[in-house]
Amino acid sequence: MKSLCNFILRLIGWKITGQTALPDKCVICVAPHTSNWDLPLGLIVYKSMGRKASFLIKKEWFFFPMNILFRALGGIPVDRSRKSSLTEQMAEIYARKDNFQLAITPEATRKANAEWKKGFYFIAMEAEVAIVVAALDYGKKEADFKAIVMPTGNVEDDISKIKTYYKGVTARHPEYFSM
Repeated sequence: MKSLCNFILRLIGWKITGQTALPDKCVICVAPHTSNWDLPLGLIVYKSMGRKASFLIKKEWFFFPMNILFRALGGIPVDRSRKSSLTEQMAEIYARKDNFQLAITPEATRKANAEWKKGFYFIAMEAEVAIVVAALDYGKKEADFKAIVMPTGNVEDDISKIKTYYKGVTARHPEYFSM
């Protein structure tokens, strides 16, 4: 699978840059997220690195036969109507596993949203894992692993710092990317 994904990346002209020595346990903050193409591209990038990340996806996508595909790819269904603690559920998974990477798009939508959801941050805090700052730059055709950040507990400052890594990154649909 790794070789096939590397071939696909070369075929479409994309490359991987930045810090690729990633922790076994981390939350991957992936932005910008303006297209449904971000998921397959992200999966191809990560598989080409010989890794598998899980990702959160609306439970509405978990219908037959899509549920089989999404689970095989690492999808974890999220029921947004329930007020259960997703943060605690994810922290429990991190505690049980030796190797678990969870990719989250902080915008939580493909439309412009300057007010990022903070769930990725709280999951990293609760699980005591690093946040990997990853950008899908369609302008440069780069999947750039920009930084590894340990959350300090100062949510606003840390998220502001994380957002600075996305300055100059071109989304698939730039009009939908807002910081």
